[in-house]
Amino acid sequence: MSTIDPTARIEDGAVIGEGTTIGPYCIIGSHVAIGANCKLIAHVNVTAQTTIGDGCIVYPFVSLGTPPQALSYRGELTRLEIGRGCTIREQVTMNAGSAGGGGVTRVGDRGYFMNCAHVGHDCQVGNDVIFATSATLGGHCEIGDFVFIGGLSAVHQRTRIGPQAMIGGVCGVRGDVIPFGLVNGQYATLEGLNIVGMKRRNFTRERLATLRLFYQRLFHGPGLFAERLSAVQPMAGDDPAIGEILAFIGAGAHRALCLPADNRNGQ
Repeated sequence: MSTIDPTARIEDGAVIGEGTTIGPYCIIGSHVAIGANCKLIAHVNVTAQTTIGDGCIVYPFVSLGTPPQALSYRGELTRLEIGRGCTIREQVTMNAGSAGGGGVTRVGDRGYFMNCAHVGHDCQVGNDVIFATSATLGGHCEIGDFVFIGGLSAVHQRTRIGPQAMIGGVCGVRGDVIPFGLVNGQYATLEGLNIVGMKRRNFTRERLATLRLFYQRLFHGPGLFAERLSAVQPMAGDDPAIGEILAFIGAGAHRALCLPADNRNGQ
């Protein structure tokens, strides 16, 4: 049985799952579907065609499914899909998709979004991510599983961040970040591999040594970056993570790669 506070406003057509609690002064639109055993604590606004998976907790003054912040928006009804088990803290905003970008913003399972974080229109966010306070995504970003984005960091529109990457605090991310990458700095540069995160994912000492060797050859070896990239292609079979990094680099389309500071000129 769901519990709905008498001050909440639930429009006709909204679907509220079994065991879900809708707290004081929440506003739920007619096209919204909220899963089972969720908790919207108070003052939560959910609109557009927004779906929220089972077991999510949404804190006060969160706004979900609001229109895309895009000049091309003309009032179309678009979607926001949020997975299971997410924690969405105070004043987080997640926009619905835009008609020109596919119409859907997706957020995976078990994400933890700290206060004032923002997910822009048409973003595709993976599972088990952590967005620290005021971490911000521009539109059309692609964020892999287990990514951590530090507080006050902003990711430029159409930027990709590979799985298990870590973005430091107060970073402006303008280039694609490789899987397992560690970036830092006001204008983010690649500083190495996210070794701590990889250890948490049970990477062995041998795997870490192989990945470190690959990283050094690709980003700090002699010659131009394009030459080094070609030279390390045979290492794709040495470890699945190397193959994943190389595939990520090969799939780039909209943004240049985020490189170490001494590689900015392709050296």
